Amino acid sequence: TLAAAHKVGFSPDRLIFELTESEKIHDPAHALRIIKDYQQRGFLTAIDDFGAGYSGLNLLADFQPHLVKLDMALTRDIDRDAVRRAIVGGVIGTCKALGCKVVAEGIERAGELDALRQMGVTLFQGYLLARPGLECLPEPDLSCC
Repeated sequence: TLAAAHKVGFSPDRLIFELTESEKIHDPAHALRIIKDYQQRGFLTAIDDFGAGYSGLNLLADFQPHLVKLDMALTRDIDRDAVRRAIVGGVIGTCKALGCKVVAEGIERAGELDALRQMGVTLFQGYLLARPGLECLPEPDLSCC
């Protein structure tokens, strides 16, 4: 990956190595060594789908990634669900204390975007903002914002 990035002049700090929370890590010490090595080489690191699996808090305790990507199951209807707001609020506070940025995934309604913004989240992805595109950069729909 680094060789390919170097060959085309792509800075490693624009690459993100993601661990998916729902994936079972069989050798945590080995995975941690890989993550630390990638961080030292300039890669950004992330825990993806945080809140969807069984190892998110352990991953967060073992290494502090640059990004924690909240699973859409936690962000869905957060503006209408006090329980989800309480849980996500705790995760946001923990991430802030650890120096991790939070990305809210699966944002499909303006109410979800507004609620998460009020909670301090500044990074979002979801159909509300832009649909995925093949071999193109999709145009964001900022009419909601």
